[in-house]
Amino acid sequence: MSARIVRGATDAAASGAEHVEVPTAYDAILLASFGGPEGQDDVIPFLRNVTRGRGIPDERLEEVAHHYRAFGGVSPINEQNRELKAALEAELASRGIDLPVLWGNRNWAPYLPEALVEANERGFTKLIAIGTSAYSSYSSCRQYREDYARALAETGLEGTIQIDKVRQFFDHPGFVAPFIDGVAAAFDEIEQARPGIDLGSEVEVLFSTHSIPMADADRSGPPERGFGTGGAYEAQHRAVAEVVMAAVGVGRAALPQWQLVFQSRSGPPSQPWLDPDVNDVIAELPARGIAAVVIVPLGFVSDHMEVKWDLDKEATDTAADNDLYSVRVQTPGVHKEYVSGLIDLVLERVNGVPTAERPALTELGPWYDVCRSGCCENVRLGFKPALAGLAP
Repeated sequence: MSARIVRGATDAAASGAEHVEVPTAYDAILLASFGGPEGQDDVIPFLRNVTRGRGIPDERLEEVAHHYRAFGGVSPINEQNRELKAALEAELASRGIDLPVLWGNRNWAPYLPEALVEANERGFTKLIAIGTSAYSSYSSCRQYREDYARALAETGLEGTIQIDKVRQFFDHPGFVAPFIDGVAAAFDEIEQARPGIDLGSEVEVLFSTHSIPMADADRSGPPERGFGTGGAYEAQHRAVAEVVMAAVGVGRAALPQWQLVFQSRSGPPSQPWLDPDVNDVIAELPARGIAAVVIVPLGFVSDHMEVKWDLDKEATDTAADNDLYSVRVQTPGVHKEYVSGLIDLVLERVNGVPTAERPALTELGPWYDVCRSGCCENVRLGFKPALAGLAP
């Protein structure tokens, strides 16, 4: 057996190959997500979990809590994960694949350590993790890998349970297809609602994703890839947006212009974050003769709070205030191709699918099975042990 240099990995992934082409018999799938409150009394404790270690007082957390308060203190994300878990189980059953699906969250019940305890009680020792984020950055990939390591340490299951992860799936057809369908449907809706509108000159497409600190963005992806400003995080989003626009353009005489925009900034004003902000961009569109805007939540896998509040409430209100017709495209959610694609990603590792046979719609992929050294590091928080990647 080759040297074991990847912490907590299965034998096939332990040597640190970029793509693991050795079949692995996993016992279960670990669905890992952010988590969210499920009642008004949960909101502040949940936000304390999200901001743990930062010393933010409750009165400041309450400024953010109103987003959740407006929805009865219930984030939609947990119910969406229940639906995704059920959809994954149904897809597995339809294919005759015996792989249980466990679910654990970072910030609210059910927590990741609970999922690992369940795995141990059921005799599962080899897990393949699916994080509910498609792109590369600290918060969307490396932090999940740190969560897996922390959960193993907290449960005392290091050395008992091994955890690998599927590759980041930003350019997998199953993730991209729902956005292609959604943007095409949005164009149809606009043309029906505004007869005679010129898609090429009077409509703008805004691909929106979560803003992150520039320092984190610049360090996203392997350093040796040399992505530069915005790192792999921004490059991946732009590449996928180009794929979507090319696909919806087939058979159309003209296509709208598009931009990559950002939302949900939460850092201090002194800290540079990715921009432009979606609301600032929307407010500038009428001056360019734009009459309608398509808002595409490209960075998100489901309609959780950042989508429901920041896009459906704030961005949609901004569009209305500027007399713009707006359509917000749906996230993948439990779209059939997305669910099927996630299972295909698992089967890449189960079957040891050769890299050349793995689908990827951009030149950036297929992304790595085992994250590279220094990938998506967070210099502000410092080094923490992480699974499914080369240290540090």
